[in-house]
Amino acid sequence: MADIRNIVILTGAGISAESGLRTFRAEDGLWEDYPVEDVATPEAFRRDPELVQRFYDARRAGVREAQPNPAHEALARLDRAWAQMPGRELLIVTQNIDDLHERAGAARVLHMHGEALSVWCMACDARHRWEGTLLDGPPCPSCGAVALRPDIVWFGEMPYRMDEIFAALARADLFVSIGTSGAVYPAAGFVQQAAAHGARTVELNLERSQGSHWFDESRLGPASVLVPAWVDEVLEAAR
Repeated sequence: MADIRNIVILTGAGISAESGLRTFRAEDGLWEDYPVEDVATPEAFRRDPELVQRFYDARRAGVREAQPNPAHEALARLDRAWAQMPGRELLIVTQNIDDLHERAGAARVLHMHGEALSVWCMACDARHRWEGTLLDGPPCPSCGAVALRPDIVWFGEMPYRMDEIFAALARADLFVSIGTSGAVYPAAGFVQQAAAHGARTVELNLERSQGSHWFDESRLGPASVLVPAWVDEVLEAAR
């Protein structure tokens, strides 16, 4: 890995599960007897905004209580070290809506599916950090309208900053997927994008994902064990 200069890392629910955050589809994907799709689509929000707001209030509370684990901390260590090496790039693209990467100390993080601790005003398009409830219809801090929704990419909506992600994948020498199912597109196709541009591809996962066959290498085990060991290897090779 001595010739690795540009790294793109994709993280999914598996990296935060060890911090106590349940995956989005835990318990057959049901929440209070509702399919996940009924609390995570624009149509669901129009049909029953109170149900959707209660769902995300609960997720926001869970994120606030969770703490980064050794996998988050190892990626933050890699981010800091890589930033000190001239001519090298690193981007952590996360499918997760928690802020555990940032709290661990990572600076270059892109939340393609939005953030639990952020709200989006549908009246003025402003976004604000938010840790409390939305159930009581608070006004937008920017325009005063009662039009706040969770700043989350719902089913049927386009993930954020895809142009930036594809540009980073085109420059990557190494693409690493951590704790992902390999079932949700467009993220599931990132490995093929990176490989098409000549990147080496590595999967670190508790079990083989649906896209394991696309990777040059798969390492199986808990993220809190695999990720620190992999980061040590990358940094040792870069010296």
